[in-house]
Amino acid sequence: MRKKKKIEILKESFGELKNDAFNFDSIGSYFKNKSNRESFHILSDKTCNDLDFEELFMFLDRTNSKVGQQYLYNKLRSIPVKSENVEFKENLIQKLLNDEQLRINAQLQLDKLNKTDAYYIASLFQGEYEKAPKWFFIVRLLSFTSLLSLLMIPFNAKMFFVFLGTFIVNIGFHYWNKRNLYKYLGSIPQLLKLNSIAAKLFKVAEFKTINPELKSSIQVIKQVRNRMSFFRLEANLQSELEAVFWGILELVKIAFLFEPLLLFGILNRLDNKRKEIESVYCFIGEIDALISIASLRKGSKIYCIPSINKSEIRAEKVYHPLIPNCISNTIKVNQKSILLTGSNMSGKTSFIRTIGLNMICGLTINTCFAEAMTFPRLRIYSAIRINDDLINDRSYYFEEVLTIKEMIDNASNGIANLFLLDEIFKGTNTVERISAGKAVLSALSKGNNFVFVSTHDIELTDLLTDEYELYHFSEVVNENKVDFDYKLKPGKLKNRNAIRILEINEYPGDVIEEAIAISKSLDQLTIENKHMLS
Repeated sequence: MRKKKKIEILKESFGELKNDAFNFDSIGSYFKNKSNRESFHILSDKTCNDLDFEELFMFLDRTNSKVGQQYLYNKLRSIPVKSENVEFKENLIQKLLNDEQLRINAQLQLDKLNKTDAYYIASLFQGEYEKAPKWFFIVRLLSFTSLLSLLMIPFNAKMFFVFLGTFIVNIGFHYWNKRNLYKYLGSIPQLLKLNSIAAKLFKVAEFKTINPELKSSIQVIKQVRNRMSFFRLEANLQSELEAVFWGILELVKIAFLFEPLLLFGILNRLDNKRKEIESVYCFIGEIDALISIASLRKGSKIYCIPSINKSEIRAEKVYHPLIPNCISNTIKVNQKSILLTGSNMSGKTSFIRTIGLNMICGLTINTCFAEAMTFPRLRIYSAIRINDDLINDRSYYFEEVLTIKEMIDNASNGIANLFLLDEIFKGTNTVERISAGKAVLSALSKGNNFVFVSTHDIELTDLLTDEYELYHFSEVVNENKVDFDYKLKPGKLKNRNAIRILEINEYPGDVIEEAIAISKSLDQLTIENKHMLS
């Protein structure tokens, strides 16, 4: 693609969603192989599934390279202990938003790392290298024999047969090594490209400050550049002459076993340069991630930079970025946690997810989808989307028990947590569900933890009024229609419309009449039980 056309595309796509396929096995490989021990919190697969993390990532990701894509994925799943260099990064994001030439020049370089092979660069500092076998000394001996016999031919013609015999043996070792070489055919050439791009971007004053010490890492990788460039299995042949050249070169490689000797020599060198390779990788990843954040903000009508405090959650006109024309809501959480009531489809679960994903984005990329947001640095746990585990013979209820047990264990560790729950213990009977739900929600809300939970059990609203602020979502049932406004309202839900909705959908009259009669008797029984308890 011509450079001029590429620049036009970059200008037009800035602030827009990507139109790419997402291979999450490759995108997530850097994160999965990184220890992240120094992080404040790592989002679990369970929480990611609950909050539709992959869909969120596809919305947030505006990176230009596979390296930046992997780096951004890791950033979003690893909440840091503290937000470092926030002011510098915000200034650079603003610079990238305003200085189109700076951004385009960087994007043109990063785009060179947009081929699938670039996903494998991380394996060069995270994975185990192929080790030379114990008998590898034979390869060195055969290489030396080939060279010596070739040099002796002018003095003794019979040495040609020694050379020929050694060449035939070398064919086996040469093609044995192709299997090893194929493992690095993608990663090593991409490493060279990564280092070259890093060297160019490091010259830009705005980027140099990201890692002022990077020059030494770039130089270390350059030291093995010539050796790494020597071997290649494939060539883009343009002519018969070029084909002949690569054919002759392959024969030379076989004769002196250059490929196995060079490959294991290079791998040994790279094995000792993991730290430098990772530094260059992270430098490129950080630049691409910052451009991605700038593009995200460019395309967002409403966003804010959050404020981190110690004691409260406050969200003004917060919304879910994946829901088209999402209704925004405002909430303040201080002394108490939040208990939500409302009918199905009224917005309870979406609101819980809205809080969770905005916390994640705020704590990782310093961007929230709201007019303003304030919250503490929290560890995030969830029990929203729970399924039976048929492989391990676990029921829905047992899976939920294990998930919530982990929350209880973390609730008393002295670290602030955010617990997100939807319809707690709905896999069991009413009496035990309410009893266990009350006890668990009381335990989770203690200390400096925050809980957002939804329920259909109105009884819980009476049992938890001392520990939870009550909010609800409601709908308006007209003659033949149900309308949802998705607005968060204070207090518990007072109107119940489930049976009315059945009526609207033309359930048989006798079914409706029986349902209403049973509902009234159950309400009366509940009132009598309350009087007895009081």
